[in-house]
Amino acid sequence: MLLVTAIGAAAGEADDVAAILKKYDVQEGPTPIRERQDWRPPKKLVALARSVPPPERATLARILPGVKIVYAKDVASAAREAADADIVAGITAPPGICEPSIINNAKQLRWILALSAGVERCIAVPSVLSRHLLITNLRGLGSAAIGEHAIALTLALARGLDTFITDQASGRWSPQDARASHMETLTGKTLLVVGLGGIGTEVASRAHGLGMKVIATRNRGHEGPDYVSHVGGPDELLQLASTADVVVNAAPLTDATRGMFNSKFFSAMKPTAYFINVARGGSVATADLVTALNSGKIAGAGLDVVDPEPLPPNHPLWHAKNVIITPHISGSSDIPNEAIWVVVNENLRRYAAGEKMLSVVDLKREY
Repeated sequence: MLLVTAIGAAAGEADDVAAILKKYDVQEGPTPIRERQDWRPPKKLVALARSVPPPERATLARILPGVKIVYAKDVASAAREAADADIVAGITAPPGICEPSIINNAKQLRWILALSAGVERCIAVPSVLSRHLLITNLRGLGSAAIGEHAIALTLALARGLDTFITDQASGRWSPQDARASHMETLTGKTLLVVGLGGIGTEVASRAHGLGMKVIATRNRGHEGPDYVSHVGGPDELLQLASTADVVVNAAPLTDATRGMFNSKFFSAMKPTAYFINVARGGSVATADLVTALNSGKIAGAGLDVVDPEPLPPNHPLWHAKNVIITPHISGSSDIPNEAIWVVVNENLRRYAAGEKMLSVVDLKREY
């Protein structure tokens, strides 16, 4: 989800940029971009118009003087304009900037500037890998809102709010439903974060604040904040899931994570446990999740992302037992996320100057 705001005149100042990068732990690439064989000062940038609000366009023009900037109204026009572009920019959710028609027609393309965190649709285009294109993303910048949403879904399930909202809609006063719903408290329970990155860390800190024991997995290393009692590797996932009362998926979608929440995984969970997904729907075998919910293998699920998206009106997941579904909006917030445009504009400045880039996607790891 792309959150838009004017960054203000001071956002380009070095101190403000440094503060934002530190706050959101935005990582810098190891080598200056000018050392890549295909780098050159940019001549043309093509962006999907819906991805860049008008207040930001003046800033882009100021950062890239002499660069032709085209705001394409749709994928077809973006594909035509991209033929001689060095940079393409936009959100990746379809119809997004990583449609094959855009990437494959962009014969001079050097850099995909993804204005979102997930880049699996970019990685899925074969020419991206074969051409070793540079991809940067905005991972971690919307983590706080997504972390809150994960906890909100968890609390809603634990406190039976889905039941009482239904009762309210029909004007039914139903204290007996509290007993039938087996209402729970989260204090003292165990929450497993799958993918202890930016989003996962925000989930973990909020769960800890509720008095939960937090454990996690991550792909690289076993480091984590003090409030995470154990950080394991992917090989520990099933064992850790068997001990958790809540499992939250915060992992990127890659070949390794696609479909990993399947019947084997749900069978490993406690029948009293909840599954929360605020990452990507493709990580879940949807049919297996429906079966797990309806058979009582797990107690419930809170889903901000599903597979497929959008979920068809007649899909059985809508009617599965104890499920709450929101339409991929967990990154939405009333607080303007100025960090997004600070990082975007700083990356544009760095690229034009040939400096080290921010939030570079590892094409092998796919995030």
